[in-house]
Amino acid sequence: SAGVLGACLVGMALVADKKIAKGLDGVLADVTAVSTVGKHEAGLTYRGYAIEDLAENCEFEEVAHLLLRMALPTVEELAAYKQQLATNRQLPNGLLTVLETLPKDAHPMDVLRTTCSALGCLDPEAGEAGKADVARTAERLMPAFVSALCYWYHFANTGHRIKINVDPTDNMAAAFLKMLRNDGKQPDPLDIKTIDAAFILYAEHDFNASTFSARISASTLSDTFSCVCAGIGALRGPLHGGANEAVLYMLKDVGSKEAGEQKIREMMNRKQLVMGFGHRIYKNGDPRNAIFKRMSKELSARPGGNPLLWDVSDHIEAIMAKEKKMYPNADFFAASAYHQAGVPTPFFTPLFVVSRTAGWCAHIMEQLGGNGPNKIIRPSSVYNGPDKRAFVAMATRSKL
Repeated sequence: SAGVLGACLVGMALVADKKIAKGLDGVLADVTAVSTVGKHEAGLTYRGYAIEDLAENCEFEEVAHLLLRMALPTVEELAAYKQQLATNRQLPNGLLTVLETLPKDAHPMDVLRTTCSALGCLDPEAGEAGKADVARTAERLMPAFVSALCYWYHFANTGHRIKINVDPTDNMAAAFLKMLRNDGKQPDPLDIKTIDAAFILYAEHDFNASTFSARISASTLSDTFSCVCAGIGALRGPLHGGANEAVLYMLKDVGSKEAGEQKIREMMNRKQLVMGFGHRIYKNGDPRNAIFKRMSKELSARPGGNPLLWDVSDHIEAIMAKEKKMYPNADFFAASAYHQAGVPTPFFTPLFVVSRTAGWCAHIMEQLGGNGPNKIIRPSSVYNGPDKRAFVAMATRSKL
């Protein structure tokens, strides 16, 4: 009605007097010792180590240990840690039953969210609220996610119950590829390195949407499984983790560099969002992009590679930089790297979940007192609805 509209306009005028940080842009919500993001001097670091050094020299298991156990492991510690994580790739029968009920057209992100919830019932955290062993839960979830994704994929599509890989000589990347392909063959070392490096590059990234979702849940002293479910829900969206899938869907039918340029220019003319470009923090390029781009180039150059996909991606990167002053984030070349390593497109974001669980849980530990006292996260809002008004009885309400 006109009265309601007028009241809302008054409310909007009142909002103009307040400073609203839409998307919490620029808000410093807390301190963290887990990573630096976007600092010119440091770039992206995990607990002080440059992401370039970690991706070049480490396995993901080393980085998970760094994030969750606060230090890079020794040789002996790494061997024990890989044994622990390999053992945790085994899934309880109750979870296998749940996975077998999920349809083949379920989104793999929903499969992982369900896996997390089911494990929270089958292997719940012990102890007082807010004082559980968060690192232990993370180390249960990460390898379980890899196995659950592959087990569901094969059973839903073929009815085959694959054997879960618990070989400690296989790192998580190798185990994933072996269970995904289930062909008894040793994956190409470049494919393993690509997945392993992607795990490292996606493991942590400060107070992004999914991490902040997990921290909000942790601030209420909820259990770690619930906090990780919150992270998965946020990561599922195409403006966050789902962007790498969207990039491949955008590029998959492009047959030439010229066709790719035409498509991107048409999208720009329609003011349509070009997925894989731009970042809230990185205004001059994402440091992870250079690593993904190099891996994508290497994959495209081997026999059976897809040099056209790389060429189109490289050309689009140049157009976006020249025309829009926008640069790729981690997702843009991750899409072509994953694709050339044989990863199904709907699995791109679930692999993000596998490694980001380490980052989420590192932040959950901080939120619960690991870096200052916990305080429930509860921002305020500026109301812009109608003023208080008299209740209208049913008999006198307008039918409009």
